[in-house]
Amino acid sequence: MPPFAIIALVLILARATTELWLSRLNQRHVRAQAKEVPPAFRGIIDEPTYRRSVDYTLAKSRFGDIANLFDAALLIALLFSGVLPWAFERFSASFGTSIPAMTGFLFATGVALSIPGLPFAWYAQFKLQERFGFNTTSTKTWVLDHMKGFLLAGLLGYPLLALVLKLIGWTGANWWLLAAAIVVAFQLLLLLIAPAIIMPLFNKFTPLPEGRLRERLFALAQRTGFPTRSIEVMDGSKRSRHSNAFFTGFGRFRKIVLFDTLIVQLTEPELESVLAHEIGHYKKCHVMKLLGVSIAGVLVAFAAIAWLARQQSFYHAFGFEHQGNFAAANVVPAMLLFVLLAGTISFWAVPFIHIWSRRFEYEADAFARAAMGEARSLILALRKLSEKNLSNLTPHPLYSRFYHSHPTLLERERALQVAT
Repeated sequence: MPPFAIIALVLILARATTELWLSRLNQRHVRAQAKEVPPAFRGIIDEPTYRRSVDYTLAKSRFGDIANLFDAALLIALLFSGVLPWAFERFSASFGTSIPAMTGFLFATGVALSIPGLPFAWYAQFKLQERFGFNTTSTKTWVLDHMKGFLLAGLLGYPLLALVLKLIGWTGANWWLLAAAIVVAFQLLLLLIAPAIIMPLFNKFTPLPEGRLRERLFALAQRTGFPTRSIEVMDGSKRSRHSNAFFTGFGRFRKIVLFDTLIVQLTEPELESVLAHEIGHYKKCHVMKLLGVSIAGVLVAFAAIAWLARQQSFYHAFGFEHQGNFAAANVVPAMLLFVLLAGTISFWAVPFIHIWSRRFEYEADAFARAAMGEARSLILALRKLSEKNLSNLTPHPLYSRFYHSHPTLLERERALQVAT
């Protein structure tokens, strides 16, 4: 087996093994804590709710094990069965190797590869989430969401991908630099227009009604120096009983968004503390820092694709023919293989990214505490959200460090109380 193929297979198997091991480690840890409500949570959550959170955690974990093993098996089959080079050759023979044809191949392959995951998505929504009382999505809404997603991918992704492939012929060996710049510019444009154009295609946004809550939240935004022209309510209950709050957009398009489920679950001071936390992310420049990481990731990705496209042994390892030039038809297999393998490689960077993310959460919590002048409101909000969302209150420390972008409830409470 060629070296590139060996490396790919080892990484795929190592990821699948690590995921399964961490999952089982967490399941055993959660079960060991499930006999009674742990002392740290007594008075915070009642026993029936705690047991439901344990059942929910274990059910999601077992389902995740099956989905992850299926994904690993499917990826190995795609890479080593010869189906990808066969499909590429058949497509090229039928439609040629023009820019529109090669773009069509990548887009059609992406759509085809998304289909095996649909049954898992359906089961997660209509069986798993339904079982624990979270699902409020109708079959019609679920189908329409996916149809809209495919349509948007075609309308936005096809022209962008065609332009990237066109650059190969225009700029030669350094095509990836300009391609990365264009993709980054496109991402920034999406961040700008998504709140006004894309998000309303999926959810209804209405201004927060006049009243004490609206005045309170606008007062918070004003005293913390958070420029916003709108606080809106999103009909999150259309799909789920889970709740959230966020801000989105830039400049005059920036707006604060509250799930309607969140407004029902929390008191006014608690809602204010949650919003203060989100404003903390903005004031601490967390969004810009994450955007910087994303931009660096795009640059590294295109540099890697450009390098792989020059490696004849990489192509042969997975059954493709290498043409030895910078034509789009020669770079397309490298793009496809990179996309398929990117998750397997980036998986090992996840715990390091989450270290950074958890630090951001602590900083945003500290900002919220300072903005509110007290920590109790945020602590109560976090407790309610953990209870309502049936969060895993007792994850295994190693599992949490690897997968969780947020500190646990107890870790956040300790940090807030120590700093008070």
